[in-house]
Amino acid sequence: MNTRMKSTPAEVRQRFREKGLKVTPQRYAIYEMMIHTDSHPTVEDIYHAVQPMFPMLSLNTVYYTLTSLKKAGLIADVPVQEGAARFDANMDRHHHLVCLKCRKIEDLYDDVLDQLKISAKSTNGYLVESHRVEFRGYCSECRTPRRRSKQKVR
Repeated sequence: MNTRMKSTPAEVRQRFREKGLKVTPQRYAIYEMMIHTDSHPTVEDIYHAVQPMFPMLSLNTVYYTLTSLKKAGLIADVPVQEGAARFDANMDRHHHLVCLKCRKIEDLYDDVLDQLKISAKSTNGYLVESHRVEFRGYCSECRTPRRRSKQKVR
């Protein structure tokens, strides 16, 4: 079940204070953008979404803010095999479906996957604290052939 946060400004400010983060307009806007999308945006996606509100915003500020939010446990990075780093403000237990063609990432909620266990013998001495499952394939849009419009040749 997706219990994605749709927070009020007061709730976001409170969450920042609880995590020891200063509430700056840029940090607030970046986090607000993150909690209202399920697209798992890249740094550049976030920059392009927030920059119109803050014309002096730099990519460096976005990177720094994402690092701060990640350290505070408010967002997570989404490990991807190829391409730019992706980020997720959905901190609920979930897994991902990744399209190999368009690189779309979708959240997957599955209680069976949440209960996966690994035997102590198989851990090679690791103390496993969590797991994340990623299914890779082709989304419905990429699997659907696009019909070419018939064009008259003159």
